[in-house]
Amino acid sequence: MSSSDFASALPLLAEHADIERQLADPAVHGDPSALKRLNKRYAALGPTVAAYRAWERVSDDLDTARELAAEDASFAEEVPGLEAAEAQTAEHLRRQLVPRDPDDDRDVILEVKAGEGGEESALFAGDLVRMYLRYAERRGWRTEILDTTASDLGGYKDARVAIQATGTPIPGEAPWARLKYEGGVHRVQRVPVTESQGRIHTSAAGVLVMPDLDDPGEVELDPHDLKVDVFRSSGPGGQSVNTTDSAVRLTHLPTGLVVSCQNEKSQLQNKESALRVLRARLHQIAVEEAQAAASEQRRSQVRTVDRSERIRTYNFPENRIADHRTGYKAYNLDHVLDGDLDPVVQSAVDADEAERLAHVADG
Repeated sequence: MSSSDFASALPLLAEHADIERQLADPAVHGDPSALKRLNKRYAALGPTVAAYRAWERVSDDLDTARELAAEDASFAEEVPGLEAAEAQTAEHLRRQLVPRDPDDDRDVILEVKAGEGGEESALFAGDLVRMYLRYAERRGWRTEILDTTASDLGGYKDARVAIQATGTPIPGEAPWARLKYEGGVHRVQRVPVTESQGRIHTSAAGVLVMPDLDDPGEVELDPHDLKVDVFRSSGPGGQSVNTTDSAVRLTHLPTGLVVSCQNEKSQLQNKESALRVLRARLHQIAVEEAQAAASEQRRSQVRTVDRSERIRTYNFPENRIADHRTGYKAYNLDHVLDGDLDPVVQSAVDADEAERLAHVADG
């Protein structure tokens, strides 16, 4: 294995060195947004650079041992171990060089909506929101509830939550990298609180996950493309603010997307939250359209653009959680709903990585 086999790593090494030089410039530290962007990219490149240097070091040792083996038998004894180490580091580097999702280092905005099933679906949507909030807490992430519409029994007809990492997460550990697989239909099987005869019902809630944009300028919004309506907040979530027209509804005329926010007491704050969600939705739509248009581009089997896909079942009588894309199944639903979601998420991460590696091998 020679450096020519990993030629795709060389531009990344050069970029890493260039960012290192920029970060040493005091002027960069006066621009917080530029500093955040550079730190994120530097952290994202770090594992690849480390993998390349580890492979290069072992490869050099192997070459040296082979050269000296002709003169000294003790060096010949080292060759098999170094060959195994070289193969191992080469495989690790190959995995690092598989193209990554460019949004993997981003935070997320997560939407949960009740589906068919009335109050039971809204209660389940509330369970899902709490599950994600507890999962974020376990991982040390910050959460912000942007907007909710509560149901009569304490569930959510819909809810939007922003989930943000603290500091600069290592690659693969940012909220988007972990939560992007959650989008789709989540099905629940249990006896509803509204069921007097003890019969098990099936209902569902939908989850939509979008990258939270670092810079609002990433998605340009023409004010002429927006219809802004203000109205009085209502429902359980709005009782403390429904004395003024503080709720805001934005309609993006070119796409027909509608976003409303009412949780904040200030009309301006609600508008900013709605704009944040709208930009995230537009970004996600653009990404999904690009993926759909590029027929040669792999579409992940664990993260498709079909938001109607049923991805998971939560069976309360059996305390069972099952992911239909990866085959993951466990009988610890109570723990999962309490935020112990990592094993379920990891099954999707592993499946996606295996698929990407196979795609590269075939290509």
